[in-house]
Amino acid sequence: MKPIFSSTLNSQLIKERAEQAKAYFLDGYNCSQSVFMAYADLFDLDVELASKLASSFGGGMGRLREVCGTCTGMFMVASMAIPADNKDADAKKANYALVQQVAEDFRKENGSIICRELLGLDHKKDEPTPSARTQEYYKKRPCGELVYLAAEIIGKRLMEIK
Repeated sequence: MKPIFSSTLNSQLIKERAEQAKAYFLDGYNCSQSVFMAYADLFDLDVELASKLASSFGGGMGRLREVCGTCTGMFMVASMAIPADNKDADAKKANYALVQQVAEDFRKENGSIICRELLGLDHKKDEPTPSARTQEYYKKRPCGELVYLAAEIIGKRLMEIK
């Protein structure tokens, strides 16, 4: 399957994108936005539009604490790299395979792809109001590192697409 992005990725560029994703997160973007925005330019996608498209998926889908937003960000990148057209079974299969690969890579590193499990929360749903981004917030949450890792994982998998 031929990638639809034109940029050549290498280990250094992936590291830079992972650092950019973490910087986006530290600037207040949610986890999903941060990963997706770090790769938006590969697909000629405006970063502001990428931010809007991924905005509902932070906090495990709108703070429902379900699938981690970093994973959703990876899945959105996968959708751009290998779009799954309903009439193209091979493209759909390739897209789903990429999603499953990055999810498994993330799960191997972290033990889960579920937000509440990654954060050690015992409840399924959280208040819809986002937590204030204070020093204490960053100290007790692994989200910045998870954003970095997710951006790295999807970048490495993009390098493998021929």
